[in-house]
Amino acid sequence: MEINSLTEQVIGAAIEVHRSLGPGLLESAYEECLCHELHLRKIMFERQYVLPVEYKGVKLNCGYRLDVLVAGAVVVEVKTVEAIEPIHEAQLLTYLKLGGWKVGLLINFNVPLLKDGIRRKIL
Repeated sequence: MEINSLTEQVIGAAIEVHRSLGPGLLESAYEECLCHELHLRKIMFERQYVLPVEYKGVKLNCGYRLDVLVAGAVVVEVKTVEAIEPIHEAQLLTYLKLGGWKVGLLINFNVPLLKDGIRRKIL
């Protein structure tokens, strides 16, 4: 599947979740519901994907986990914050670098209109 089409489908699934639930819930609830919506749409994903850190040629499990990895290609980081801060974007970019992926979505569900809470990052 082409990456732009894939990100559009993930955004569509996130919009459906936000339309149904609105803002104000915990991050874990949105993550669970987003994964259920992806499943309903038959979009492959891995939840809480373990991301090792490679340091001096050794892969170390430092406890990093991606919220959702969609189709092995798109990193999705779910947030429920007042506003997306530069540190949230930096976190997503770091995950992309560590895993060798090119595209990530930062989705903040704690907004009245979800399109205002979505950032697409390309490495």
